[in-house]
Amino acid sequence: MPSELRSPRLAVLIDADNASAKIADGLFEEIAKIGEASVRRIYGDFSNPRSRSWADILSKHAIIPQQQFAYTTGKNASDITLVIDAMDLLHSGRFDGFCLVSSDSDFTRLAARIREHGVDVFGFGEQKTPESFRQACRRFVYTENLLAGTVSNKDAAAGPNSLQPPDAATPVIKKVITQMESEDGWVTLGEVGRQLANLASDFDPRTYGFRKLSDLVRKTNSFEIDQPKGGTTRIRVKPTAASPSPPRRRRSRKPAE
Repeated sequence: MPSELRSPRLAVLIDADNASAKIADGLFEEIAKIGEASVRRIYGDFSNPRSRSWADILSKHAIIPQQQFAYTTGKNASDITLVIDAMDLLHSGRFDGFCLVSSDSDFTRLAARIREHGVDVFGFGEQKTPESFRQACRRFVYTENLLAGTVSNKDAAAGPNSLQPPDAATPVIKKVITQMESEDGWVTLGEVGRQLANLASDFDPRTYGFRKLSDLVRKTNSFEIDQPKGGTTRIRVKPTAASPSPPRRRRSRKPAE
């Protein structure tokens, strides 16, 4: 009897000093889309008011706290402990991916080191997270998008709390379509989504107020959409209307003398 396929096994490591407890529900819902959160650890000084809010929800999500007292000002023992644990877990060979929850660029090298071993890294942090850390991850999710009320409903209108307007996504979508080989300009929407994830690790329709890429593309009004019933959705860049050439002025002829 064939063994049941197992979801990717993930290690979730949370930097309590750089992540709000408000994201916990949305965070683990998002992680569940990727795989199984086998290890759930959080690092911080929970005697500090900034990290204390996590203490109230640890049991709800089965998160194991790693208490690190700040004995010396300016030294972040939590970060060091998180990195040590991450390397120990990596070398155990038991995990298919790591979820690093922080907005701190100090974890850029850790993310890169894990990926060098062929293991995926999924980052979760605020929009202010430095680009170096975002791009070091296979995929990066803004934690603002994990809060309730950040995306729109079925009317396909941009959500009131979207981080960017829909038309801000147009340049990167156009860039992906241009890079894809197509004789007539039409490309499948699914392939566009995959290429977007490769080009920009932090691309997410929710950033622009939509749950689905198709709704975002439609809202930008910059693309033509071919959506046959029961077929594959395709898009292409709307052709630029050629500006009409100015009328030619006729030269007046001089009367014959």
